[in-house]
Amino acid sequence: MTRRRQYDESDVRIRPGKGSRPRTKQRPEHADAQRAMVTGVDRGRYAVLVDADGPDERPATAMKARELGRERVVPGDVVDLVGDTTGAQGTLARIVRITDRRTVLRRTADDTDPVERVIVANADQLVVVTALADPEPRTRMIDRCVAAAYDARMDVLLALTKADLADPAALVGMYSPVGVRTVVTHAEGPRGERAIHGLADLRAALAGRTSVLVGHSGVGKSTLVNALVPDAQRATGVVNSVTGRGRHTSTSAVALRVPGPGAPTWVIDTPGVRSFGLAHVDPDHLLHAFGDLGEASDERCPRGCTHAADAPDCGLDEWVAAADDDVERAARAARVDSFRRILASRLGTSEADTPAAS
Repeated sequence: MTRRRQYDESDVRIRPGKGSRPRTKQRPEHADAQRAMVTGVDRGRYAVLVDADGPDERPATAMKARELGRERVVPGDVVDLVGDTTGAQGTLARIVRITDRRTVLRRTADDTDPVERVIVANADQLVVVTALADPEPRTRMIDRCVAAAYDARMDVLLALTKADLADPAALVGMYSPVGVRTVVTHAEGPRGERAIHGLADLRAALAGRTSVLVGHSGVGKSTLVNALVPDAQRATGVVNSVTGRGRHTSTSAVALRVPGPGAPTWVIDTPGVRSFGLAHVDPDHLLHAFGDLGEASDERCPRGCTHAADAPDCGLDEWVAAADDDVERAARAARVDSFRRILASRLGTSEADTPAAS
């Protein structure tokens, strides 16, 4: 009969901890990080321009550092890089910090989706590219873009293409009351060798600024980008004769520098969109983006006023009636009507797209 072994302290095994270093919430300061501008995003890799517009400017490729978590990095972001920032073949830097954004253009999948998607950062103005025909202009889409831009405190420029096919007067008159500037262009010549009439006006409107271009597929957005930046080589497509819609040709947003003298001019080309949700836009913020309308509502509207066309005792109607003469009254009325159309688009109460000829 075998004797049972007697155990002592030497037989007790202590389970090791997960690490010998104490956990800390402190992160490296990365004091030696280099500043760069994000120009493109492709499957987790970021095209950046180190020392953008500076004497040591150079392109590089980067990945997002783990400490940034799920924070989205988008074209137009100004970031801090560590690691190999030389841009040499096969090198990869790390984005460790996103600097404060001046502006952020967002959209949601629809008007009820609580999840916002950041499209671009640090843009000065939103350029809504719309064809006057082939495909037909969709004013509801334009209204939504205007609402999103004003909420982001960005200027809006309406770039009307294919002016050789339709008169732009109706659309110009529809958006000028709310402070939307307009440039009109059309292409002439065989495909691949087209001259863009009105391109000088567009260049002047973009000069020295960072502008993001948004529009439906097939409206000529990539054609304008290729004319502005000859080396861009953005793919262009045609409009389906049955559906009246274009085919997506740009698959990712990219920031491109427009060649020319003076202050740096950037355009950010985005993929064609078919919807522009506004769930993130606060209607009160939208109203005050219109300046004089916000002041009029503060002085005249009752508490809780929705400012819609059917809102009882809305002070905006009183503000229109209080104009000094018929000319000013008509101008105020047009401005209020335009605002209410954009507001209705935000609230999801507008009907189908308004025909451009109406």
